[in-house]
Amino acid sequence: MAASLNKVTLIGALGRDPESRSFQNGGKVVELRIATSETWKDRNSGEKKERTEWHTVKLFSEGLANVAERYLRKGSKVYIEGQLQTRKWQDQDGKDRYSTEVVLQGYDAKLLMLDGPQGASGGQSQAATDEGTANTAGSFRDDLDDDVPF
Repeated sequence: MAASLNKVTLIGALGRDPESRSFQNGGKVVELRIATSETWKDRNSGEKKERTEWHTVKLFSEGLANVAERYLRKGSKVYIEGQLQTRKWQDQDGKDRYSTEVVLQGYDAKLLMLDGPQGASGGQSQAATDEGTANTAGSFRDDLDDDVPF
């Protein structure tokens, strides 16, 4: 079988505050609702059009879940990398239903806060990895030596 890849990258804004649920085993999941929008100009009318897609994102990684609960709010702009996962469940009438979600878990899950903590627009991004670390994107640039010999 040929190699395969299941990777989703989204940049969007939260439509509501993160929702957290705890499991009996002590773990938790945080759910995000992320809106991505595209705009275009209608060729016939010249009118500006917009379409918004809503994505359900589940954070199973403890570190990412903690960062999301602590820093994200409705309207926060985020960049995420995860995987698509489809769940099968039954509704009240016993009919099979399916939900496709973006899941962030494991070593390759990423969450980048594009407008900083609590929606602050200080121009610096906050990054979180599966280990739950958060660091300011500007701090790396500050450490670079400006006296490069070439």
